[in-house]
Amino acid sequence: MRIRLPFVLALLLGLSALALVNSQYQARKLFIELEFAQMQTRQLEIEWSQLQLKQSTLSKHARIEEKAVNELNMTRVTPANTHFLKVTAP
Repeated sequence: MRIRLPFVLALLLGLSALALVNSQYQARKLFIELEFAQMQTRQLEIEWSQLQLKQSTLSKHARIEEKAVNELNMTRVTPANTHFLKVTAP
């Protein structure tokens, strides 16, 4: 019985050491995944800001008017080219 006790204690010590190594490995692995996710978050936030700036630039009234005139051959509304319709009641 006295011989078994040190053997059991040594076995438990070895198992707890392996469990410690495994838990540290898992913690490092999760930390690396967390860092990667945070890096992706920062990149997506930068891309989102750039897209918002681009949308703001593209939706300015002057740009829309310039595209309408140059690409769609539209003209400004003037009294000379405005047609009024009269609706008569029956």
